[in-house]
Amino acid sequence: MNNKKIFKYLCLVSCIVLVLSIIFITVPKVSADVGNNNRYSSSSSSSSDDGDGIFWIIWMMFDILGPGPTILIIIGIGIGYLIMKKKGLINNQNNNIVQNISSNIVDNTNSVANQIREIDPKFSSDAFIGWTREVFLKIQQAWQDRKWEEIRPFESNELFNQHSSQLEEYIKNKKINKIEKIAIKNVSLQSFKIDGDKEVLTVYLDAIMRDYVVDEVTNKVLESNPNKDWYMKYIMVFNRKAGVKTEPGLSNKSVTNCPNCGAPTEITSSGKCEYCKSIITTGEHDWVLSDIRSRE
Repeated sequence: MNNKKIFKYLCLVSCIVLVLSIIFITVPKVSADVGNNNRYSSSSSSSSDDGDGIFWIIWMMFDILGPGPTILIIIGIGIGYLIMKKKGLINNQNNNIVQNISSNIVDNTNSVANQIREIDPKFSSDAFIGWTREVFLKIQQAWQDRKWEEIRPFESNELFNQHSSQLEEYIKNKKINKIEKIAIKNVSLQSFKIDGDKEVLTVYLDAIMRDYVVDEVTNKVLESNPNKDWYMKYIMVFNRKAGVKTEPGLSNKSVTNCPNCGAPTEITSSGKCEYCKSIITTGEHDWVLSDIRSRE
């Protein structure tokens, strides 16, 4: 192998190492925040942490490979960095990484929508995706405001009770989970199936937001960094009773009106309409969120 080929492969390896280093060091690795699942990875909390991570990696390389190979790798990374920068591949690194991660998600919206329309001809993927965005924003706001009763129409009984219990822990410990500057980047339908007497629709959503915890009394930041953007990836699962049909103008809109009797109502903690006493949050009449979890 001649010197040109050696140099070529060295640059290639350097570029790969550089890209992997950027991904593992600069991209926040977190799970979903609603439901007290976010653990605030220390590697994503500030720019100084990034520097510590780089020095730790170099120290490990010295320890495992020895000083000679480590210095060569660092030189190779430097050469690869300069080549990539010269070719315009390292401008706005963080944004490029986020976009590349998002682009790896397969968008099944059209095929899933067609599958649903076979049994529900008036189903609209655009309308459902728009409503999913609205639900996501509402649950984030309610979580921050600690007013989870506002989410009662959107969640199943099990999920609502789970989230309520977790939110009570924040309240008991006098903590507030601040969620700000939410930018939803992508929403797509992923899968649909009929499971016994219910229909199950799975949705993928990713977003960027500020996510941190403060003390209720002093407003002191306790966890995370209020100036740090977090890249969040979610799987949201919606259920409804099998056989329920979409009614344009009514479906996914019944937030203050009972879908059973049409009366304006405030949803009680049991999920019942004040007037006709029907349960309106179990998926009997429309889609309801039954699960929300992080996606690695």
